[in-house]
Amino acid sequence: MIVDDIKSVYKDIFKSYDKPSLEDHIKKIIELDTYLPYSSTFFCITNTQNLTFEYISKNMAACLGLDAEIMKTQGMRYFWSRMHPDDVEQWLQALNELMDFTLNNIEVDERHNMSYTWNYRIKNSNGSYVNVIQNTTPLEFDVNDKPIIGLAHYTVLDSKINLQVSATAKMLNENNEYETKYFNNFYQKLISDGISNRERDVIRLLVLNYSSKDIADKLSISPNTVDTHRRNILKKLKIASTGELIGMIKTNTYLIL
Repeated sequence: MIVDDIKSVYKDIFKSYDKPSLEDHIKKIIELDTYLPYSSTFFCITNTQNLTFEYISKNMAACLGLDAEIMKTQGMRYFWSRMHPDDVEQWLQALNELMDFTLNNIEVDERHNMSYTWNYRIKNSNGSYVNVIQNTTPLEFDVNDKPIIGLAHYTVLDSKINLQVSATAKMLNENNEYETKYFNNFYQKLISDGISNRERDVIRLLVLNYSSKDIADKLSISPNTVDTHRRNILKKLKIASTGELIGMIKTNTYLIL
């Protein structure tokens, strides 16, 4: 796919959402792909209806060493075939639960504000398994309102980093801040199931060194409510201080994806 094809191929997507900025965004990142520096991240435009990659950025080869043409011709099945066998069951469960959550809990007109993150291990061209964190934003939905076209960003991490398969669904709110709507760790629960999604948002912002006032502004709640969440989090996790909480989370960063 070349840049000039984007408008014609995805015209129905852009027309249905009436968001020119979305079209400009995709067009520009593809135009810039040639000039972007090599890094540990790459992006694709994915089509889960026919299991194909509509576009693959150049950094994919730099990150994984795989042949982009093979990925385009053989599609997602080829990519999935390289997944670590120990991750397949948890990965499938994660995708199924994210889809069920979306269809059962998110209103149709809000689904374009959703963002989904999950992780797994993929075998690179050297035969080594590396961690991949995938974040996908849906662009188009089928007649049953299931997301089928997505803009996916992949971050590749060293295999020595111990990540457990987890999945997160977040919604962009009126303040352009993502709120956690769903989270599940599919290997084990180092953070109690009793932690609410709002408390998880507070934890995520605490790790980023935001104050209670800053967190209150970002989540559109009062500072007193933030402090109440902080006390409840410490009590639920049976720890004594916010510093101890931050240390625990930074040791297990996959818990707050």
